[in-house]
Amino acid sequence: MRRILSFASLTLSLGLALQAKAAQTDWFIVDTILTHPATISGDVHRYGLLRSDLNVSIDGVALKPAFALGGWLAFEPMGDTAMMMGDLVLTESEINPVMEKLLAKGVEVTALHNHLLRANPPTFYMHVSGQGDPADLARKVRAALEESRTPFDVKPPAEAAANSGFNFDTAKVEAAIGFKGRANGGVYQFGIARADSIKMQDMNVPPAMGTAIAINFQSTGEGKAAITGDFVALESEVQPLIKALRENGIEVTAIHNHMVGEEPRAFFVHFWANDDAVKLASGLHAALKTVAVRGGS
Repeated sequence: MRRILSFASLTLSLGLALQAKAAQTDWFIVDTILTHPATISGDVHRYGLLRSDLNVSIDGVALKPAFALGGWLAFEPMGDTAMMMGDLVLTESEINPVMEKLLAKGVEVTALHNHLLRANPPTFYMHVSGQGDPADLARKVRAALEESRTPFDVKPPAEAAANSGFNFDTAKVEAAIGFKGRANGGVYQFGIARADSIKMQDMNVPPAMGTAIAINFQSTGEGKAAITGDFVALESEVQPLIKALRENGIEVTAIHNHMVGEEPRAFFVHFWANDDAVKLASGLHAALKTVAVRGGS
């Protein structure tokens, strides 16, 4: 009996090991298709799609790719499949060819819009979703993006020291905004999770899948910074939020959805300003008080 149990245990262990290896192999294939490893947050695998080929400016400020030109795809495992969400950065002439290929391959397009005003040249943002084998989904999106000039040989920017390359005091900005940030590609970034949950098909959508509030600072000299990003707000929060932004000299550049069928309904409020970095951080802190966020000071 002991031998039988021992053999059964060995068989079970081998089966589990093969399953784990298969899962690793799947993600290695996705890494290969998208040409770089994912950033992993919990169970979510997220891939950056920087439009480093574009030279975009607003009001004389040349935008760094990580500031406002960073597309992405994220996958959350669901058993032997995954839920995929993403945001693709496109020029006007790229929109229809990319959308046509996505729809032909069964990838859903859930939103198409601007995030900023006065961008030269204009940029647009196409949100996508799908469910299935992550490698298959990655191939479909990659094939669609080959209708654009999106580069796939760009590696994610290396982490930098907190004050590296910034002409403003990042510690004072963190203190004013009430959250810790990080340097990424010459941009100081904040990712702030909501205190509640947004669901799709009765499943929580993690912050890394696009439900976190994103705030980016880019130096513009002499203690100043340009800021952009988006607040994730529920219906009751939208008006207080945009009033707080405007009262603090921060321009509201877009209000729209990114997803379809989420519960509760989520609105994404995009913003822009170029002023003293600490002053803007204080304004963003006031805006954050109008939405339900997790942690902070």
